[in-house]
Amino acid sequence: MPKVTYVVPDGSVHDVEVPAGQSVMDGSVRNNLPGIVAECGGSCSCATCHVYLDEEFAGLFDEATDEERDLLEFAEGSDARSRLSCQLIVRDGCDGVRISVPDTNG
Repeated sequence: MPKVTYVVPDGSVHDVEVPAGQSVMDGSVRNNLPGIVAECGGSCSCATCHVYLDEEFAGLFDEATDEERDLLEFAEGSDARSRLSCQLIVRDGCDGVRISVPDTNG
């Protein structure tokens, strides 16, 4: 099972096994990690699951849709590494992915 490393707003690091087919958001929410609020439950409509994905891991996930990019335009602290964790679907090759959770979600 792929392991995703979450760096949460307080700086602590959490390695979480996330089953292939689930989202990075699911891995955080199911393990009660702080920072990913996920108000819309993963339907790509709120941007409260905003994360930073290092460029080295970007190719492991589908590109952002127009809908995701539109939401990220309004996310505080959004930059070129920004993604919505509900749209990052874990695959078998995602072991070792590292994401950072900003303290601006919610």
